[in-house]
Amino acid sequence: MMKTDHFAFEVSDMDKAIRFYTKKLGLKLLSREFDRENQEAYAFLKLDHGSLELLQKFDKNGRPVKFRKRTPKAPYCPHLALKTPDMKQLIAKVKKEDIPIAKGPLKAPGLAKWIYICDPDNNIIEFVQWL
Repeated sequence: MMKTDHFAFEVSDMDKAIRFYTKKLGLKLLSREFDRENQEAYAFLKLDHGSLELLQKFDKNGRPVKFRKRTPKAPYCPHLALKTPDMKQLIAKVKKEDIPIAKGPLKAPGLAKWIYICDPDNNIIEFVQWL
């Protein structure tokens, strides 16, 4: 049986990305390393059933590789989907943390409510409440 291990997002600034995910979304930083052989920094953050990996590429001189932000647009793929037990509470937290909502709240009556937000590099995160 296969189980989720991790999801990965490319980021332009590791410090900024880690601050976003730990301070604004409340994820726990598990580790942070630099892989000299592949010229990339990576960090792992704890998710319920696995982890989120953040990756930042560097050139051979140790400078960050130019990063091109995606423009978020429907159908908002790829994205990381995180379950929330209370959409109202989640939306209040997102607003308090000054995180713009890319789309939503959306509803599938009797099934789910969800919103999409973006991290500082426009990686898309969906929060879903199953009804």
